[in-house]
Amino acid sequence: MASVLKVDKLDPQSGTALEIGTSGDTISVPSGATLDISASTLTPPATMPASSGINFTALNATNLGSGTVPTARLGSGTASSSTVLYGDQTYKAEPGGGKILQVQYTLNTSPGSTSTSSTSFVTCGTTVDITPSATSSKILLNWMSNSLNSNATNDECILTFYRDSTQLEQIYDLQASTTSGWYGTPMIYVDAPSSTSAITYDARFRAYQAGQTVYGSHGSFISLIIAMEIDGS
Repeated sequence: MASVLKVDKLDPQSGTALEIGTSGDTISVPSGATLDISASTLTPPATMPASSGINFTALNATNLGSGTVPTARLGSGTASSSTVLYGDQTYKAEPGGGKILQVQYTLNTSPGSTSTSSTSFVTCGTTVDITPSATSSKILLNWMSNSLNSNATNDECILTFYRDSTQLEQIYDLQASTTSGWYGTPMIYVDAPSSTSAITYDARFRAYQAGQTVYGSHGSFISLIIAMEIDGS
C-alpha cells in the first residue's frame, strides 16, 4: 500500500539543493494536476527526450545553430532549380521574360555596294545566324547601314528583314529628298520564330517602283546586324 505524505512545503534539510527520488525512479505528475514553474527557472537536461513540439510557441529562428530547414517546411509546391519561393509561401516557376539569353552579331566593315532596280527584295549583303534556346523566345533584330536613293528625288527604298527564306513585315520606307544622298538607316524588329533550329536573318531591300535604282549598302560604310534572344516565358 502506497504511503501518502501530506505537507504544504518541502525544504532541504541543509543547503539549497532539494532532491526528490533516487536515480532510476520515475517522478510522476498525475493527470489533472498542474506543475506550475512559470515563476521559476527550468534547467533541462543537455539531451532532451523525444517529445512532440506541437505546443511550442515563440521559437526564435535565429537560434538555429546547424542543419538545413527542409524545403517542404518553407512552402507548398515543388522546390527545384527552376522554381522560386513566393511571398504566398508557394514554389512556382522562376519568373522569366525580358532576360537577354544570347547576342549574335555580324559587323561587316566591307559590305560593298549593293543596288537594285527591281521591286523584288534582294539582300543587303550582311547576315547573322542564331539558334534560339526555346520556342517561346523572341528575337530582337537591329540592323544599320547606309542606303541610297541615287537617281532622283522621291526615289524610294523599301527595307525589311528575312528569317531564312521568310519575309517578315515590311518595315522601312526610305525616300530620297535629294539626288545621290546617303542615309544612315537603322531598322529594328522583334521576331517570334517559335523554333530551336538554327536561323539566318538578313536585311533585304527593293525599289518602290521598277526602274528606280536604290542601294542597300555602300562600300565605304560598315553594315551591322544584331540578333538578341529574349526570354519570352
